[in-house]
Amino acid sequence: MRTTVGIIGAGPAGLLLARLLYRAGIDSVVLESRDRAYVEHRQRAGILEQGTVDVLRAAGAGERMDREGLRHDGIELRFDRRRHRVDFPGLTGGRSVMVYAQTEVCKDLIALQLKEGGPLLFEAEALAVEGAEGDRPRIRFRHEGREDVLECDYAVGCDGFWGAARAAFPAALSRVFERTYPYAWLGVLADVAPSHDELVYARHDRGFALLSMRSPSVSRLYLQVPAGTDADEWTDDEIWSELERRFETADGWRLERGPITQKSVTPMRSFVHEPMRHGRLFLAGDAAHIVPPTGAKGLNLAVGDVVTFARALVHERETGSADLLDAYSATCLRRVWQAERFSYDMTTMLHPAPDATPFDARLQRARLERIASSRAAETDLAEAYTGFPLG
Repeated sequence: MRTTVGIIGAGPAGLLLARLLYRAGIDSVVLESRDRAYVEHRQRAGILEQGTVDVLRAAGAGERMDREGLRHDGIELRFDRRRHRVDFPGLTGGRSVMVYAQTEVCKDLIALQLKEGGPLLFEAEALAVEGAEGDRPRIRFRHEGREDVLECDYAVGCDGFWGAARAAFPAALSRVFERTYPYAWLGVLADVAPSHDELVYARHDRGFALLSMRSPSVSRLYLQVPAGTDADEWTDDEIWSELERRFETADGWRLERGPITQKSVTPMRSFVHEPMRHGRLFLAGDAAHIVPPTGAKGLNLAVGDVVTFARALVHERETGSADLLDAYSATCLRRVWQAERFSYDMTTMLHPAPDATPFDARLQRARLERIASSRAAETDLAEAYTGFPLG
C-alpha cells in the first residue's frame, strides 16, 4: 500500500487528522489495531475546549456535537463547604467548553471517514515503523491474518503510550519526563440527572471529588482513591455516601442518587516524550504526552498536535517550505508543557496527598482562596481550562 500520510491509531487524534487532510486534498490511510465497536465505546475524555469545538465545526464534524453536546460556561470549585463559580465567558472574552464524550467524537469522525475519506482499516495492528530517517517511512502491520507494508511520505503515531510509533524513536534521541501520583480516580456512570448544571470540583480533607455528566440524564462522577484501588472494593452505597460527604455545602445542596451502571479506576500520571518528531515520523496525543485528567486536557492536546501537523503539511504543499514541519515538535511542546503545568496545578491543589501535613492542607486552601478572591488568578484558570491557542 502507498499513501501520503500513514496514520497509526483511530482515536480522536488519528481520525481528526485524517479528516483535516481529506479536507485539504491530502490522502491518508488509518491503521487501527482494535475493532470498530471497541473504538466507538471506550470511555475516555468528555470535555472539549473552545478550540477543539471550533476545529470540529470547521472540519464538518460538529453537527451532532452542536445538537447533543452540552455547552458549559463555567465550573464550580468547592472547599470548606463553600461554593465558588468560575465564569468562563466573562473572564476570557466569550470562550466556553463543551461536554461531549470522546466516544461520540470518534463515532462522528469514523462515519465521515468511511463515507468520504481514505482507507480506515480496523483490526490492523502496526508492528513497526521503519525508515523514518529516509524519504519514505514504512509501517509494517498485520491485517486479516497476514503482514503488509504501508509506504508513506510521512508517518504519524496516534497510537498511545504503548504503540509502535514511539518505540521507533532511537533511545539516544528520546528524553522522557514523568511523574506518577499516589492516588487515582474511581469513576462511575450513573443513570441519574446531574445534580448541578456545570462541573463541580471539590477539595475535601477525605479526598477530591468531581461531578460531571455525559448527558442530561447520565451523570459521570469521580472520587479520589489510593493508587492501585480495585473498583469492586467499593459498593454502590459506599460510593454515593462518600460523594455526598465530599460535595457537602453549607447551603444545603443535595446530590441525587441513581443506579450505577459502570465503575472503573483511572491512574494519575504526567508524561512527556521529547522530541515529538524523528525524521518523517511524528507523534501526536498519548504517544507523546499524558496528563492527569483533572485539567481535562488529554483529548484537547491531541487535537492541538494534529492541527499543527496538518497546517504544517498544507504549508509545505502550498509554499514548498518545510519550516513548519521542522518546527512541529517545538510548537507542540510549548502547548504541551503549559497543559502539563495547568493539570499539575489543578491536581495538587485539589487532591490531598497520603502524606500531606496540616501545612500542605493550608496551602491548598490558600490557593483556592486566591482564585475565589482574585480576578487575575481566576482569569488564569479560566483561560487555561477553556484552552491554549492551537498551533
